Parts: sequence; C-alpha cells; structure tokens
Amino acid sequence: MKHDDHKKKMVAPVVIALIFLIYLVVYAAVIMTAATWNPFMSFFALPLIGLGVGMVYVLIERIKEIRSGEEDDLSNY
Repeated sequence: MKHDDHKKKMVAPVVIALIFLIYLVVYAAVIMTAATWNPFMSFFALPLIGLGVGMVYVLIERIKEIRSGEEDDLSNY
C-alpha cells in the first residue's frame, strides 16, 4: 500500500518537469531556427540547456525524497 502511495506522490513532479522540459525544448528550437540564424544565436540557447539540466537534477532529488519518506518537508519548520 505504501508503494502505491509513493507512486501517486511522484506523478505531479514528473508531469510538471516534463511540461517544463517540453517548453524549454520548444523555446530553444524557436531561438535556433530564427529567420536569420548565426552561430551567436546558439549562445541564447545555453541558459535553456542549463535550466533543463537543473530541472532534471531537482526531479531526481525529489523522487529520492519521496522514496525515502520525506514527502512533507514543511512539517519540519
């Protein structure tokens, strides 16, 4: 029963992370396919890649927290 409860609590972070990553990929694609593309335009996509990597890291950490039973961090304060 507890395992199913963990799965339910993991759905929201995974869905939000996927939506955010899809948004970043689309935004980066729009930047990279601008009307007049030049190599300098790729520097505008680098922060988006950094945000994507950060989002994946935060998602992995959140899943570890949920699996370890630390779902409710606010109760510590």
